[in-house]
Amino acid sequence: MIEGAPADLSVTTLDLRDPAQAQAADDYVLAHADSTPFHRPAWLRAVEEATGNRALLLAAVEPSGRIRGLLPLHHMKSALFGQALVSSGFAVDGGILADYARGVALLAQAARDSARARGDLSIELRGGPAPGGDWDLREGQHLGFSRPLASDEEAELLAIPRKHRAELRKALANPALRYEVGRDRRHLRDHYRVYATSVRNLGTPVFPARLFRAVLERFGADADILIVREGKRAVSAVLTLYHRGRAMPYWGGGIGDARRLRSNELLYFRLMGHARARGMRIFDFGRSKVGSGQAAWKKSFGFEPVPLAYHGWSPGGAVRDIDPNSAKYQRRIDLWKKLPLPVANLVGPLIARGLG
Repeated sequence: MIEGAPADLSVTTLDLRDPAQAQAADDYVLAHADSTPFHRPAWLRAVEEATGNRALLLAAVEPSGRIRGLLPLHHMKSALFGQALVSSGFAVDGGILADYARGVALLAQAARDSARARGDLSIELRGGPAPGGDWDLREGQHLGFSRPLASDEEAELLAIPRKHRAELRKALANPALRYEVGRDRRHLRDHYRVYATSVRNLGTPVFPARLFRAVLERFGADADILIVREGKRAVSAVLTLYHRGRAMPYWGGGIGDARRLRSNELLYFRLMGHARARGMRIFDFGRSKVGSGQAAWKKSFGFEPVPLAYHGWSPGGAVRDIDPNSAKYQRRIDLWKKLPLPVANLVGPLIARGLG
């Protein structure tokens, strides 16, 4: 980031439905080294269309209209969990993206102004530079996991620690397991069945099916689904985003038999090979809660954890509590795990669309 900035830098709100403005924003994101898929207009529009949470894209611009910074926001609304401006909704990143330190300050102030105008909402920034001033630093809750992809399949196998590699070899040797990659309705259907089962078993409401569909439609070739099958049955599946040489498996899971079959191990190993074939350089395993089983599993796969820092602001000090590890929600989680899957899939999206 460059210190200083043009004196006449200002903030405007872009119209995501204007093709020229949306394309200018996308071009800026795709050219910026610190950007993520969650800064893209495609993400903002997909979340808005699928969940009803309004998207807002703030831009720091020069008088010529040249974009020098962006802050994507969703106005998240939930009867159970309250409201907030979130950058970005349903994402693990997407904080302020800017060329200049002054752009960061201007975008942070514009976000506060927008939050006040909408009823003194709190703001959650996931990633990006520290806004400074009266923003809170929120750290110690999440870990990120990423590393470079190996040069070939054998090198990738050897990069996995011995104990986990032995489990993966069992899956590789299982002739009943196969994998496929696609983007059609069949892949969406099977992915959703697997993912919904997985999150129900974890005690979490599943997101609306149309969110996955909207992301695939909006991202085009920059997103796909990989499924591991035992015969014809889908047992593990993941929806992956591809951004600036980085493969980001985002929504994934397995059914109850996945552990016995080691199909999740096979899922991500095959995804590494698929990402390499696509020209990706980095495999980003995403974030996990500190102390969680997911975090331990990713580390056992050969990924070292990196602490993540988020930032928040609230005019009154109150913030949303959407932490699944919160004592307040543990009983709800235990009850959710016991719901029949059809009931969880019917009710879950109504709850989850306000959680992102």
